[in-house]
Amino acid sequence: MARQVLVIEDDPDIGRLIKLQLADIGCTVKLAADGLRGFAELEAKPYDLVILDLMLPGIDGLEICRRIRARPAYTPILMLTAKSGELDRVLGLEMGADDYVTKPFSVLELVARVKAIFRRVESLANQSAATGQVIESGALVIDVERREVRLDGRPVELTATEFELLLHFARHPGRVFTRAQLLDQVWGYSHSGYEHTVNSHINRLRAKIETNPNQPEYIQTVWGVGYKFRDVARS
Repeated sequence: MARQVLVIEDDPDIGRLIKLQLADIGCTVKLAADGLRGFAELEAKPYDLVILDLMLPGIDGLEICRRIRARPAYTPILMLTAKSGELDRVLGLEMGADDYVTKPFSVLELVARVKAIFRRVESLANQSAATGQVIESGALVIDVERREVRLDGRPVELTATEFELLLHFARHPGRVFTRAQLLDQVWGYSHSGYEHTVNSHINRLRAKIETNPNQPEYIQTVWGVGYKFRDVARS
């Protein structure tokens, strides 16, 4: 069955280009030229992916992202932005975007990011069915099916990628991952120059789940190598 993709983009040329490229990988694409029409389309039917421009007439991309993440059903989001500043990317990720591409973008990179998101969603679904729905480590509880995290019984609000990063670590306690491995296995791509993405996500994740982020209990630094989740023996 073809994957259903909604592209909310006010530049018609970019919208048509994305539609053509995703059709080549078996996606059915619906275009919406502004935020109001885009969100109305989301309310009308489910989609497997939303490709969302940051700067939109009507409702901007950050607000649409926030509204999507407030819904009970999880929908992957790939954000497009003409802004290259780190703050803009962080804002999109904090609102719950799964990934971002900065304009002008390579079509090949865009398609690679879309494929990576689909692989992550499939992998999470398969792993949930195979290994159970809840992972517990000390005071940390990860409900895989509900995509919820609790610490000492209190809910922890994570972005989509933060959740997937934490889940990847928790499924492999004690195993050390390099930044390149995390990019490949969590984000689904591995390009030099993107290692800072791993660092920023881990820093934000630690700020949310660690009592003292400077002395982390769960996500630990292995100096000169990478990161690991705490060993099972300490759970």
